[in-house]
Amino acid sequence: MQSTSPRGYVSFVARGEALSTYRKKRDPARTPEPVPTTSRGRKGGNDDTFVIQEHHATALHWDFRLERDGVLVSWAVPKGLPRHPGTNHLAVHTEDHPMEYATFEGHIPEGEYGGGKVILWDRGTYECEKWSDREVKVVLHGSRVEGRYVLFKTGSRDRDWMVHRMDPAADGYQPLPALIRPMLAVARDAVPRDDDSWGYEFKWDGVRAVVYVDGGRPRALSRNDRDITATYPELREMAESLGATQVVLDGELVALDAAGRPSFGALQSRMHVTGAAQVRRLVTQTPVTFFAFDVLHLDGRSLLDTPYVERRRILESLELAGPSWQTPPYFAGDGAAILAASQAQGLEGIVAKRLDSPYVPDRRSENWLKIKNIRTQEVVIGGWKPGEGRRQGLLGSLLIGVPGPDGLDYVGHVGTGFTDKMLRDLEADLRPLARDVAPFAVDVPRAQAKDARWVAPELVGEVAFSEWTKDGRLRHPAWRGLRPDKSPGEVRRES
Repeated sequence: MQSTSPRGYVSFVARGEALSTYRKKRDPARTPEPVPTTSRGRKGGNDDTFVIQEHHATALHWDFRLERDGVLVSWAVPKGLPRHPGTNHLAVHTEDHPMEYATFEGHIPEGEYGGGKVILWDRGTYECEKWSDREVKVVLHGSRVEGRYVLFKTGSRDRDWMVHRMDPAADGYQPLPALIRPMLAVARDAVPRDDDSWGYEFKWDGVRAVVYVDGGRPRALSRNDRDITATYPELREMAESLGATQVVLDGELVALDAAGRPSFGALQSRMHVTGAAQVRRLVTQTPVTFFAFDVLHLDGRSLLDTPYVERRRILESLELAGPSWQTPPYFAGDGAAILAASQAQGLEGIVAKRLDSPYVPDRRSENWLKIKNIRTQEVVIGGWKPGEGRRQGLLGSLLIGVPGPDGLDYVGHVGTGFTDKMLRDLEADLRPLARDVAPFAVDVPRAQAKDARWVAPELVGEVAFSEWTKDGRLRHPAWRGLRPDKSPGEVRRES
């Protein structure tokens, strides 16, 4: 039933029953929320109060409430009010709330309706430009939100609404970018001589990820623009902890061993998985931590041109620390000591970043240098050989290359560093890529070419090795794992 107030307001429920649904869903003995003794709204207000509450329930959302005829007419907005007129956000119309709810903060017990933490995120006044059963236009004046908004119904159900910002965003506001490709480092053998001009970070042996957080929800992209959000659900809790903060973070997804050191081998079991059930199982078996080491965009402001030292200050101000995420430290100067510390801790190495440098997306820059303790090389798989002896019936070794000026240069074969499961998985991945001729730009030595099974050069892996030989081969390579986050075109020879 609908009724029209003297001011032309079309209520979503009958005036005398405005709070009946609210009261039916709550037991005052079980929840700290205000539960009035009557279903009628409170008289005497000015119809100009608005409130936004951040609600950490089953799914994070923001409750947007407008005072009208003695109640708070309410919508649940999963991503919060849009900050820019270029996007609309879902707004689910919910039951009217009592006016006492305008100051409520607290924790609704688990198992109760709306169980979870409620935070008073913003409160202020509003001017009403239009109010009907299908459209509500208001101008908000809050401490966090200032602007002109319209809520409009989108379907036949009473709950189906959207919210749109009608006026321009604040001056200089830039929407969250859809894609920022990561900046890359150049390999070096030693720390820079002008030591005081550089900041140093430990190099984490994992998967690079740029994480976009909006409305408390993450979207993670790998270096080759692959969406890996579903593979690493650990990111969800981090995103929710950021609440309404819009941010783009650059970092590394890392699996830690029993000693707390990064283990690329352990991470392998997580890198190829997309099935929800298997992901849930692996989260328990092989948990992953996101190490955030840079911030690229924050609350409508691009930070790409901001110097590295200032970006680090901003990143640390976000206080990212939780069960599966953290901000590792950086150190200004004293690079030789940081490199020695990384060696003592068994880490892969360090990354030196010039303190005054901007962030340059999708480029390998001399402003970032990687100095490794362990020599590694990304390689493209061009073929494989069947196993013998203990490996009878399994893949025995891989024939590998690195792109050069004339095509794929053959750099050797690798037959160590595998588990039996790795060998089975690799053979399953490689069989669909079979081809009749070798993909290498030069002839493969006869001993390795014999009985070889050639494949299209599409899969990238990583090996550890001792040195390059004079004829351009890898000495003593050992397999570390596949790199599905890399494409063959990204592979280059490391010095």
